[in-house]
Amino acid sequence: MSSRTPGLLPTTTRTLDRLLAAEQAACRLPSVVAGLVRDGELVWTGGRGRTGLSGEPTPDTQYRVGSITKSFVAAGVVRAVEDGLVDLEDRVGAHLPELTGGVGRVTVGQLLGQASGVQAETDGPWWERTPGGGWGSLVPLLGESALRHRPGTRFHYSNLGFGVLGELLGRVRGSSWHEVVDEQFLRPLGMARTSTRPQPPAAQGLAVHPWADLVLPEPEHDAGAMAPAGQLWSTVADLARWATVVAGTSPVLRRESVEAMRQPQSVGDTRGAAWSSAYGLGLQLWNDGGRRYAGHSGSMPGFVAMLRVDVETGDGVVAMTNSTSGFADLPVRLLRALADAEPHLPPEWAPREVPSDVLELVGPWYWGPTPLLVTAAPEAAATGGFELRGMLGRGRSSRFVREGEGRWRGLDDYYAGELLRPVRRADGSVGHLDLASFRLTRSPYDPDADVPGGVDGRGWTAPGAGPRTLGT
Repeated sequence: MSSRTPGLLPTTTRTLDRLLAAEQAACRLPSVVAGLVRDGELVWTGGRGRTGLSGEPTPDTQYRVGSITKSFVAAGVVRAVEDGLVDLEDRVGAHLPELTGGVGRVTVGQLLGQASGVQAETDGPWWERTPGGGWGSLVPLLGESALRHRPGTRFHYSNLGFGVLGELLGRVRGSSWHEVVDEQFLRPLGMARTSTRPQPPAAQGLAVHPWADLVLPEPEHDAGAMAPAGQLWSTVADLARWATVVAGTSPVLRRESVEAMRQPQSVGDTRGAAWSSAYGLGLQLWNDGGRRYAGHSGSMPGFVAMLRVDVETGDGVVAMTNSTSGFADLPVRLLRALADAEPHLPPEWAPREVPSDVLELVGPWYWGPTPLLVTAAPEAAATGGFELRGMLGRGRSSRFVREGEGRWRGLDDYYAGELLRPVRRADGSVGHLDLASFRLTRSPYDPDADVPGGVDGRGWTAPGAGPRTLGT
């Protein structure tokens, strides 16, 4: 079954339905549901298979979403940062004083970014398949022995770390992590079908026998203090609303906070390969040939889920199955199919106002002999700034936003956080740009500009190899 808005072509819907059906059959999934989000709306949903002994999946069927729960907890912590209750540089022990060493000395930002070095799982029984205890049962596990790596040095995924973050979130708000998530996100977004325990209709978690077409029910339980790592249940319709938060278009979280969550904190370093996956502040990040995606995957015994958003377009995909072994690359292929079949139109060009102090900066500049170009690009001009980029395939780039009178601060790339200041001549015209101690001039090594080290008085020359004799 599938549904679509009038905005999608029938051929697109047929392609998406076909991908879903093929994945369900090839991966032997008891059931699978998926949805695509565009411009903040759920534009397609599909379901295939049976959620238990009977019953077809719908956009309202609950599945356990596993570690997608972490993105909600992280958003709650980021909201606490917005409100001045927490700082990313705070030691965890400052908010959980019972943690005097070990995990207590890592920072909140390191835990959020999976760079804390904290062990991946709890000691003892398989926490994902056994009921969990309260916070007091975790505290003895969080001493020095819990640090598997020096904090801040490498990516190391830690479910245990998010158990700690859940407790921290509840502590700073005087509540519990799930009550905070409900108050700040679920209720404002209308996510009434997202809960910590299953509410019918809900899929039965199943394991599929690897060599026979048989299934085995997986247990469901309250994970206790580990619940912030993977407890939530949700639906396609609800997670489509959460995708708008990841896209940065929802009012429940500031745009700049979402951008911070999507900034890589630690990178999954695969030997011999460019980075393809990383972790932000509670969000997984993917780099597919330079195209960036953000979201989170999730798995618990009996379930696999995925939420992924194209950072550039805001298109998102949600997919869930009630199989421990899960699907393959279905979410990626659904998102690509939508982009290929119905690509976004480019924004319409129209004349617009450009501040006079930006207009006088546009055009070529030179960092020594390297040509750079300043443009009043729309995405930069919207913030009262401009974009600097290299020409001829060389040179450092960054967007700059206005910061006070006569100066701009870099937003990204090499010059992120650095200041740029136009330096004016006696007549008021701009002589050069001072950027992080570098001088950008209107011509290569302009002798009339203040170039550190000076410019050789002979200027640009083409010295010969000396006198030549006929025949040599």
